[in-house]
Amino acid sequence: MNGALDLVQWPAFVASVAAAWLVASRSERRRNLGFWVFLASNVLWTVWGVHTSAIALIALQVCLAALNVRGLFKTDPDDDAKHGD
Repeated sequence: MNGALDLVQWPAFVASVAAAWLVASRSERRRNLGFWVFLASNVLWTVWGVHTSAIALIALQVCLAALNVRGLFKTDPDDDAKHGD
């Protein structure tokens, strides 16, 4: 099981890079997908962080997940009209 958990960092890495690529898109649909992929990477990095006892990494992923949830709401076109932000 430890070997499998050691490998979790690689899908987390790929998901993080793919999410950054998607979030930089001009397409609202791709940006939105990017935030979901970022959330998946947050989960994967957190799993790996727990496995390696990387407390700072876990804390970072919690903060980044909160920002990614915010990003999901910001890709909603009605959100700007409601909140003016």
